[in-house]
Amino acid sequence: VILTEAGIRWPGYLSFAEDIKFSDMPGGTLASWAALPNLAWIQIVLIVALLDNSVLAQDPAKAPGDVIPFFWVRYPDVEGFSGKEFKLNAERNNGR
Repeated sequence: VILTEAGIRWPGYLSFAEDIKFSDMPGGTLASWAALPNLAWIQIVLIVALLDNSVLAQDPAKAPGDVIPFFWVRYPDVEGFSGKEFKLNAERNNGR
């Protein structure tokens, strides 16, 4: 919605079956949601569910928040006030 309000449009078709181009999408929030075909909404929901349940799934053996350890280290495990346990407890105390 932010991109369409700014006038940025992708080239090509949003839906070949319904002959909708990206340039045909309205700029408003509710109008763009209404203009999107129902099958596109199903596709968006299925992709998000797939990512949530498989690719980005939480490993029960790991602490909460350690979702992708191969990409970055969220907290280096050192002793003292800069350690992982201290920072996780600080986040829990902040309500996260």
